Amino acid sequence: MKNIRLSKSLTLSNFTTLRVGGLAELLSEPKNESEVKELIRWSQSNNVQCQILGAGSNLLINDSGLEGLSVCLRRLQGSSINTKTGIIQALAGESIPTLARRAAKEGLHGLEWAVGIPGTVGGAIVMNAGAQGGCIANCLKAIKVIPIRGGKSFELTNKDLHFAYRYSKLQDEELVVLSAQFQLEPGHDPIQVIKLTNENLHHRISTQPYHLPSCGSIFRNPEPLKAGKLIENVGLKGYKIGGAEISKIHANFIVNQKAAKASHIKELIELVQTEVHKAYGVVLHPEVKKLGF
Repeated sequence: MKNIRLSKSLTLSNFTTLRVGGLAELLSEPKNESEVKELIRWSQSNNVQCQILGAGSNLLINDSGLEGLSVCLRRLQGSSINTKTGIIQALAGESIPTLARRAAKEGLHGLEWAVGIPGTVGGAIVMNAGAQGGCIANCLKAIKVIPIRGGKSFELTNKDLHFAYRYSKLQDEELVVLSAQFQLEPGHDPIQVIKLTNENLHHRISTQPYHLPSCGSIFRNPEPLKAGKLIENVGLKGYKIGGAEISKIHANFIVNQKAAKASHIKELIELVQTEVHKAYGVVLHPEVKKLGF
């Protein structure tokens, strides 16, 4: 592969917000769609397992690392905004908070909720990320994807993705998001949109443990109940295993206090599930995606 760098034995803890994970056998960070396609073709023609990483903000990677090729899309960046129509085009590695701030400055309404989500466009679409009553499904028009096992890229519309609470069809299919098109509301006062965006960010920072490595909310809320409240009620707020802790600020967060291992975090997740189910008969489903387990 010309001009595409393949690195060997890189520490994957540097590629996740939890700061845990073993070594990647091979890793590449493509900067455009052509490089992504070339990496996928290479992995298939060489019979090498391929997995996709974004910003690593919703990811738990095993301490034993990942075999094959890990493709990190966080450098696949670029976006354009049409202030008249409210259409935003963005590559999959574009930062969601960055996009939210750019939209606010242009007076586009619809992404204010996303400013505190430390992920990429692609990852946010896969998870149907949301906060403050908003979510990706509300403003996404279409995406371009490519099968991870090779093939041509194609488009999927919002309806094709079967969005639900923290769910899209992409969680069940081996497709890689390359780019996305959003439809926001144009013509709003930028000062007011920026104000709301900043208020949303302040709320997240003041109610969540932003000062320590985490992967955001660990569990989906079993609506109308809240996962954090259930975890707090069973007495696990502040509980530690190794260097991992259920946050004292928000019980639906697991934070890396000091040199935590992925195994510590996995144990905490399973303990929470067991105790909440024992007390309430509620099964908590993780939002975090596990790789290498």
